[in-house]
Amino acid sequence: MGLLDAVVGMATGGNTGGGSPLMNIAMQLLSNSQNGGLQGLVQQFQKSGLGEQVASWVGTGSNLPISGDQIAKAFSGGGQLGQIASKLGISENDAAGGLAGMLPGLIDKLTPDGKVPEGDIMAQGLDLLKGKLFGA
Repeated sequence: MGLLDAVVGMATGGNTGGGSPLMNIAMQLLSNSQNGGLQGLVQQFQKSGLGEQVASWVGTGSNLPISGDQIAKAFSGGGQLGQIASKLGISENDAAGGLAGMLPGLIDKLTPDGKVPEGDIMAQGLDLLKGKLFGA
């Protein structure tokens, strides 16, 4: 599935769980330019010893799974997981488990060519979507 299909699927509530509060948080993580967006998130996983998992999500092969505990480890600095859990009104364990189920597929869909795209992936996806919808 290409980047455009992923964006369209998310925008229309396709199988990526579009519209859910957790999906909104995941999309914020992937598009937050202050934290480096998708590139920053990939680096965060790599620095946490999860380079093999994140490489599988970016690559074109099968996605390796990740556990809630591994997500918690990757987000342990700066209280980021606590902020996410607070926004969702759930425990940190539940937030980590939800992200563990969602991020591998999301990152996989946003990197269809097996590499992390340069720049703002959300803006690129929206530009593609506008072109498809409005012929621009």
